[in-house]
Amino acid sequence: MANVVATTISRRTALAGAGALSLASLIHPRPSWSAGGSILKVRSNADIQLLDPAFLFGDAEENIMAVIYASLVLRTSGDSWGWKPMAVERIEQLDPLTIAFKLRDNIGFTDGYGQMTADDVKFSIERITDPKMQTPSAGDWASLKEVEVKDKLSGLIHLKETSASLWATTLPSTSSTILSRKAVTELGGKLGVKPVAQSGPYLLKEWTPKQRTVLVRNPDWKNEPGFFEEIHIDPIEDEKTAELGYEAGDLDFTWISASSINRMKKTPPPNSTVVEKPALAYVWIGMNKDVAPFDNPKLRRAVQYAVDRKTVVDAAYFGAAEASTGIVRPGLPGHREVNIYNYDPDKAREIIEAEGLNGATITLDILNKAENLTAAQVIQANLQDVGLNLEIKQNDSGTFFTLGSKTGNYWNKLQMTLTRFTTKPDPSFATEWFTRDQIGVWNWERFSSEEYDKLNAQGAQELDPAKRDTIYKKMQDLMEESGCYIFLTHGVVGIVYRNTIAPGVRPDGNPNFVDFKQA
Repeated sequence: MANVVATTISRRTALAGAGALSLASLIHPRPSWSAGGSILKVRSNADIQLLDPAFLFGDAEENIMAVIYASLVLRTSGDSWGWKPMAVERIEQLDPLTIAFKLRDNIGFTDGYGQMTADDVKFSIERITDPKMQTPSAGDWASLKEVEVKDKLSGLIHLKETSASLWATTLPSTSSTILSRKAVTELGGKLGVKPVAQSGPYLLKEWTPKQRTVLVRNPDWKNEPGFFEEIHIDPIEDEKTAELGYEAGDLDFTWISASSINRMKKTPPPNSTVVEKPALAYVWIGMNKDVAPFDNPKLRRAVQYAVDRKTVVDAAYFGAAEASTGIVRPGLPGHREVNIYNYDPDKAREIIEAEGLNGATITLDILNKAENLTAAQVIQANLQDVGLNLEIKQNDSGTFFTLGSKTGNYWNKLQMTLTRFTTKPDPSFATEWFTRDQIGVWNWERFSSEEYDKLNAQGAQELDPAKRDTIYKKMQDLMEESGCYIFLTHGVVGIVYRNTIAPGVRPDGNPNFVDFKQA
C-alpha cells in the first residue's frame, strides 16, 4: 500500500505515585500550585449520562472516557487533526483491509482485572458491532470483518471493505477504547456511570450528579502521565453561567458564549487568554415526519420557507457565526455551497393557507441554553409572521437527549427540535446519524431514505475525494428535500483560560484533558 500509517514509540516512565448550576454552586476554594501537581477546574457543557464507549452520548462523556480508559490511539491537541498512540506500542495499516497492532506491555485494568491483552481489543471492537448490543456507534466499525488475536499483545484488525474514515474518525475516538472482557461480562455486558476496570492516565474518583465529576491521576499508569493531581469537571449547560463562574475565579477553563467572544477578546478577564476556534459541529431544526402536523410534507416545506436562517444565526451568535448550507462543514468533502430551499415567507403563507393550517400551534423542543432560546424566539417570530403559532419547550440535558428515543414515551409527541451535534473531521461522521437504523436512536426526524442509506455506505468506503464530495452533497440534498431539516450553522467556539495553564485543545476547541499542563 502506498500510504502506510505506522508509529513506534518508546515507553516513558510516569512520575510516582448536568443541569445548569447556579453561581453559588460553582464557588469552591482555589488551591495553589504544588510541586507534585495541582487541581485543574474545567467546565463541561452537560452532565455525564453513561461511561460506556459503545453508548456515547456526547462530548461530556467522550472527554472523560478518553482519559479513564486507554484506547488504541488518541487525538492530538493543536490546530491540525492528528493522532498519537495510547495503548499501542505499534499500529500500522498493512494493506487496505488489514491493520496490525501491538499493545504496550505495561497497561493494566483497575479493580483487579489484570493486564490489557489483545483479546480485550477483540472483545471491545467486536462488541460495538454486535447486532444484539444495538450500539449507536456501530457505524464507526461498519467496515469491520473481525479482530484476530495473534498472541497476548498483538493482533490484526481485518476489514471487509475499505474505510475512508478509519484513521480520521474511528480509531482516534472512543470507538477504539479497550475494555476488560472479564469486567464487562461480569457486569452483564454494559457499563454504567461509575466505571470499573479503568486503564487510562486518570481515574474517576467521584461523581456527584449535576454538580461535579472528579478525576484523579492514575498512580499505576506507566506512560506519559497527566500533569494535574486532580481534574474537577463542573457540568454547566449555560455559557453565561459558566462565564460568571470563571470571572468569580471558580474555573480555569471554559467555553464562552458567542455573544461574549468579541467583548472578551478586546478586554480579557485578568490573567486570562481568549481564543476563538472554528466549530466542528452542526446546528439544525428538525421536524418529525411521523407525528402530526409534520406528517404533512407540505407543512414541512412551508416551515423551511418560513425560517430566516441568517437572522436566526445572527441573533443567536451575535454575528460571530455564519449560516450553514448543510451538515458537512467547509473544508471537508461534501460541503455544499447553497441550500435548496431558502427564506420565502410568501411561499410559506401560500402553502399554509392552501392546507388550512393558518393559526395552527406547533411545539419546538430545545436544550436550555441562552443561544438556543434566542434562536427559538426568532423562529417563533418567523412562524408567527406566516400564520403559525410556536410553543417553545426548554429542557435540561438529561431530558433533551432522550426526547426522540424509541425506548421513551415522547418520540410520538415530539414535533420540532433545535439540535446541535458535534462531529469529527470526516463527512461520514456527520451523516451516519440519519440512516434508517438510527430512527429512534439519533434520527429523531425519523427520516427514511433507502437511497440515502446506500450513499452513506458508499461514502464510507470511497477513497476518491471527488467522488466522496458528490456522494455527501447528494445525501444532504435528500435530507433537505424531505422537508425534515433546516440547516442553521456550524457555530463558533470561544474559549477562555487562565494564563497559569497551557490547555490541550483540539482544532475544534474540545479539550484533551491529558494534555493540560501548568504554563
